[in-house]
This record gives sequence, structure tokens and C-alpha cells, in this order.
Amino acid sequence: MSSLTLDAEALYRELFRSMQQLMATYDEPPLLVGVASGGAWLAERLHADLKLSGKTGTLSSSMHRDDFAKRGLASSGQTLLPFDVNGAHLVVVDDVLYTGRTIRAVLNELFDYGRPASVKLVVLVDRGGRELPVQPDLAIARVALPAAQSLALERLESGTFSFQVQDA
Repeated sequence: MSSLTLDAEALYRELFRSMQQLMATYDEPPLLVGVASGGAWLAERLHADLKLSGKTGTLSSSMHRDDFAKRGLASSGQTLLPFDVNGAHLVVVDDVLYTGRTIRAVLNELFDYGRPASVKLVVLVDRGGRELPVQPDLAIARVALPAAQSLALERLESGTFSFQVQDA
């Protein structure tokens, strides 16, 4: 097991400060869309803490995964976009960026719903190991983990976040 320790709450506070700065670059606040499930949790909390109006969206990667035959619909929530994405400025929020395959899948899902004006990718942790040309516009932390380990964001009943490093 790795000795990596990440303070998810400290990283969230930095994400919040960075999102305040990002929001200031728009004429109107962009819409937040979280990747199920950890990214959706982050997007919901950011939405509330940034005091944004409307609702957040959730994107599922399950229908566009390149390993769908192996994984099926397991482990991912459903897509819910309570707004029109056509012409909208969106910020896609995810907890951990690794190979880029989940982001590719959620972007395919997103474009099934329309054509946004712009999409930015914001992640709490970038762990490298990219297999596709996907890079975040904002990554709060960058860590290296062996391929045999995974990093999972957990949301406690109190609404606070923690990370778990697990052997695959």
C-alpha cells in the first residue's frame, strides 16, 4: 500500500479559490457539470459554495466507455443535464484524471445533448498516466501512483471529502 496521503478538504478549499478566479473571467457564470460520481459531488458543493443559481449537471461515462462490454452500466450514475447545453459555457468537474478515457466518454455523452460554446476541464487531482490527449485547464494537485493503485474520492455523511488509495 502506498504512503501517499492527500488532504481532500485542503485540496477542495484550493479548488474553491481557483474556481472563484475562473468564474471572474466570464461575463456570466458558466454552468457546472460533474462527472459521476466524485466529480458530481465536487460540482454540487462548488455550486453551493460559489452561490450559483440554477442546478449542476451530471455526466455519466457509462454509455460511451471503450470498455463498456467489460464494465457495462456499473459504477457510474446517470447523466442529468437540467439546462440546455447549446451555446452554453460549461466547466466539467472531475475528482481524479488518469488515462483520459473517462473524460473522452463524458465529452461524447455531453455532445449527445448539444453543442456548448466552450468546455473547460477542472480536476482535483491529476495523476498522470494519460493514454489520450486530454489535459485539464485546472488541476489542484498532481501526484504519481503506480498503475496497480487507484485513487478514489469519498464523500462522508457530513459532506466532507477524503481520499482512499487502493490496490487494484
